[in-house]
Amino acid sequence: MVAAQAPLQDAWRCFSSGPDYRQDVDAINDLFAEAREEIDCAREDSETTYFNDSVEDAKKIVDNCIEKWDALLARLSPEEKAKMQRSMGLKMEQLKAEFDILSKTHLQE
Repeated sequence: MVAAQAPLQDAWRCFSSGPDYRQDVDAINDLFAEAREEIDCAREDSETTYFNDSVEDAKKIVDNCIEKWDALLARLSPEEKAKMQRSMGLKMEQLKAEFDILSKTHLQE
């Protein structure tokens, strides 16, 4: 997870004069890592009877992560929001896409 947070160190410089969003970003990063783990677990369970439960667990964490991400963006000024989206937006879209693929697999099962 340290590697995932390294690019964010530059993002903090953008926000140094405004409110400190570090705790929010750290919480989102923790949820992101947890969501990725749950998605991986669900993939591993795809041929088992645990698959449905694993997908539901992953969905809860992904939804929580995206909800916190959206809430953070809603509190930022347009300039801060653009900077935050540049620093973390791609990985949040990746998370949505990974869960979308998992959901499609789930529906096919």
